[in-house]
Amino acid sequence: MSGRIIIDLFTTLDGVAQAPGGPEEDESGGFPFGGWQAPLESEVVGRSVMEGMSTLDALLLGRRTYDIFAGYWPQHTTGPEGSIGQLFDRVPKYVASRNADIALQWEGSSRVGADLVSEVARLRSQHEDVHVIGSIDLVQTLFAEQLFDVLQLWVYPIVLGRGKKVFPEGAVSSNLELLSAETGDGGILALRYAPAPGPVRTGVMGS
Repeated sequence: MSGRIIIDLFTTLDGVAQAPGGPEEDESGGFPFGGWQAPLESEVVGRSVMEGMSTLDALLLGRRTYDIFAGYWPQHTTGPEGSIGQLFDRVPKYVASRNADIALQWEGSSRVGADLVSEVARLRSQHEDVHVIGSIDLVQTLFAEQLFDVLQLWVYPIVLGRGKKVFPEGAVSSNLELLSAETGDGGILALRYAPAPGPVRTGVMGS
């Protein structure tokens, strides 16, 4: 088996992916726009998220996102979100942390250590589709090491002007290949990319 690492991020038009789900999700840096996604419901986003859930068989999360999920999803295994809550409860959850003493109370959770390259290779050998949801700091490491197979972005037509970005200053330059694109209600875009080989090229227009 050679499984895929799939990164799922909700982002604004200016690339901010911090705290889309709620005001207290991630207030670091004095971020004032937590929950920016909530007023912008979309049928296309809901459908594409559920399509991704259909093959998800493991989660790989940064520590902050793991704590948010562990505090929320075990209490939401019924009702409208019940199918996602049950799935997250059932699948293995891997937490990227250098702290060997972290306490992981959510059943099915285990730590991924500092050697992310070898850990990702192990996860690929054990799972079909490992999803990385949120976890912006972890995502930057996966980008830098090209340790992902699909980058799925849901881009919302708002500009926040501050917050943690998908591609911050200093991000490793790289090429991406567009796999699919769909425009949803309210101008929300569902974009899927794969890494593309080779360095970023430059030139002069018209030459």
